[in-house]
Amino acid sequence: MTLIYIVLEILAAYLLGSVPSAVWVGKMFYGIDVRQHGSGNAGATNVIRVLGYKAGIPVMLFDVFKGWLAVQLAVWLPVPGLSADLMTYVRIGLALAAVLGHVFPIYVGFKGGKGVGTIAGAGIALFPLAILLVLAIFMVVLASTHYVSLSSILASLAFPLIVIFLMGVRHPGLIGLSLLVAVFIPATHRKNISRLLKGEERKFEFRKKKDDPDKLK
Repeated sequence: MTLIYIVLEILAAYLLGSVPSAVWVGKMFYGIDVRQHGSGNAGATNVIRVLGYKAGIPVMLFDVFKGWLAVQLAVWLPVPGLSADLMTYVRIGLALAAVLGHVFPIYVGFKGGKGVGTIAGAGIALFPLAILLVLAIFMVVLASTHYVSLSSILASLAFPLIVIFLMGVRHPGLIGLSLLVAVFIPATHRKNISRLLKGEERKFEFRKKKDDPDKLK
């Protein structure tokens, strides 16, 4: 019974992570699929690039929220009889399920985003202080380079260092998760890395130009 309970929670986390806010906002309010414009990614950055901040900010907030909410399922619907240590592993499983749901969403043909926002949301539930420091690194790199991909990659690589050496986390599951993030984020940005090396990666502009052809009315 306990195993069934855990499996159901993980399934719920995956379905929650699968909610494709970027795709649905684009289709419902603008009549387009953002995966067919801009970078082709179903994430908040591409929504901002294609549709602007009015659409992109809610998408970003929701992607973070669903990652946080997925992990919190273990707190609000606790599995009976689990120790604190095992509960931590369940929360890690829920985080992974939500991220996989975002990257491979069942509702829209398993073609989703890169998972950065959802990972951040799950991280807020599991490593709140570490995520604040990672966010600071992300913002500093973004402000200085204007590359969202590079900011995400460097922040993810810094994440396990912050968790292990600065936060002093000793739980093997949490350490493993932080290391997985440092591998997963760069892996989902392989094309971006290639464009960065070639000098072809597009910079993120904080203010959209009026004549930008990628911004659809």
